[in-house]
Amino acid sequence: MGLSLRLSNRQSLCLVIPWMFATSAIAAPRLDGPELDKRHKGHRGPAGVEQPALGQRLTQDMVEAMSQLELRREGMRIFSTPFNKLDGLGDGPMDPSDTVEPGGRPTLQNNGLFLRINGMDSQTCLECHGILSNDTIPATFGVGGVGGIGANAMPEIIDPDIDDTDGNGFAAITGRFINPPFSFGSGGVELLGKEMTAELHALRDEAQANPGTVVPLEAKGIPFGSLVYENGEFDLSGVEGVEDDLIIKPFGRKGCCDTIREFDLRALQFHQGMQPIEKFGADVDADGDGVSNEILVGELSAMHTFQVSLERPRNMRLNAAARQGRARFQAIGCADCHIPSMFTESRFLDLEDPDGNVYHSIDLSAFPTGFRRSRAGVKVDLYADLKLHDMGPGLAESTGSDKDPFFTTARLWGVADTAPYLHDGRAPTLTEAILLHGGEAQDARDAFADLSPSAQGQIIEFLRHLRTPRNPNQDL
Repeated sequence: MGLSLRLSNRQSLCLVIPWMFATSAIAAPRLDGPELDKRHKGHRGPAGVEQPALGQRLTQDMVEAMSQLELRREGMRIFSTPFNKLDGLGDGPMDPSDTVEPGGRPTLQNNGLFLRINGMDSQTCLECHGILSNDTIPATFGVGGVGGIGANAMPEIIDPDIDDTDGNGFAAITGRFINPPFSFGSGGVELLGKEMTAELHALRDEAQANPGTVVPLEAKGIPFGSLVYENGEFDLSGVEGVEDDLIIKPFGRKGCCDTIREFDLRALQFHQGMQPIEKFGADVDADGDGVSNEILVGELSAMHTFQVSLERPRNMRLNAAARQGRARFQAIGCADCHIPSMFTESRFLDLEDPDGNVYHSIDLSAFPTGFRRSRAGVKVDLYADLKLHDMGPGLAESTGSDKDPFFTTARLWGVADTAPYLHDGRAPTLTEAILLHGGEAQDARDAFADLSPSAQGQIIEFLRHLRTPRNPNQDL
C-alpha cells in the first residue's frame, strides 16, 4: 500500500529536519542546486573553502533600517545557525585561574571545543529549543520550542559523584540540571514583567517618600510582601517572591533575567562560548580563541526581536471533562500561583539596544504574536504569576545556595506539548509533576492527591487543552 503524504501542517513540519527525529520513516525532500545553496548560505566560500557559519553580519544600524519581518527572519537565522570555530565557537585556551566561568573552561578529553558539563554543549540555540510538541510521535519540530532530557543544561556542575562514591544512594552533584523551555509567547511575558517592575519601583519610591511607613508590595494583583524605609535605608526583610532590586525576572528557571536579550547574552557565552561585544567590547578577543566581535549588537537585537515576536501558545476549546477539570484546578489552589490570565496596560513592547535606545516596537495584538486585546493592553494566558516560590527540599537544586528550593512559577500555557516537566524534566507525565510539588505548593499537591482518580483525570484533561502554537514561523 502506498504511503499517503496527506499530512497535517503539524506533522509536515517533522519532515524539515530529519536528523532530529530519527524514528520518522518518512524521508526528507532532497535539496539540490540553488535550494541547497540557500540552506547552506554562509557556510562555504569559493571552491568549498570553509567560512564562518554566521555568514552576513548584522550591525545595529542595519537592524534599525529593517522591517519587523526582516528582523524576525534574521533573528531566526542567527538563532538557528550552528556556529563553528571561525565564528568564535567555544572558549579559548584554558584559564587555570578560573576553569568554571565562560572564557577559559577546559574541554572534555581535550577535544578542544566542547565540555557538555558546565556548558560548551552546543553549536546553536536550536539544538536545545527545537521541539514544538513532544505529544506527537515522532516529536514535532518547531524553532523556538522546548528541548528533551538530552538537551538539559548542566551549569556549575564541577565534580559529579556518578558512581556514588559518597554512598548517598544516588548520583549527587554540586550544580544544576535544567530542562530548556520554549520561547513562544515571550513577548507578552516580557511586557508583563516590565510593567510589574514599574509598579514595584513606584511603591519603593512611595516608601522612601514616607519614612517609617510599611508599604505593601503588589503588582498586577500579585503580592510581593512589604518594605519600609527608615534611618536612611530600605528594610527589605518583608519582601518575598522577588529579589531585593524589585525587578521581575521572568526568564530562566530561577528568574535570572528580565528580558530575553539578557538571557541570550548569557546563554551564548555559556552554551556556545560566543562572546557578545556589548559585554566584552568591539575588537576584543577576551577568550583568546583568535576571534573577536563574535556576536554583534545588531545580531542580539535580531534574536531578541525574533523570540519576543513568536506566536503565543493556544487554549483549545474545553470539553465537558476539561471544564470540570478547570474548576477543580482552581478549587484545590493550583490557580493561586498558576494564575490563568494577566493583563498589560499597553499592547506595545519596546525593544532597546544596550544604551537604552528603542530600536523597534512590537504590537503584541498583531500578527504573529496575536495576543487578545484588553482595553489598551493585551491578555496574557500564561498560567503563572512571575514570582519566585519555595518548592520544598524535594525539588531543591544542590548549589549550596539558600535559593536552591526557589523557582519561578512554571508557565503552564502549552504544557500539553512540552513533556518532560519540572525544572529538570524529572516528571515524564503531568500527574507525576503535580505530585512532586512541595513547599509553598504542598497544600495544592495534597488536595490533588486526595481526589479520586476520575477527578484527577479531569484536571489532567484540562491541562491537555493548553497547547503550543499550531504552526509557528510559517511566514518566515
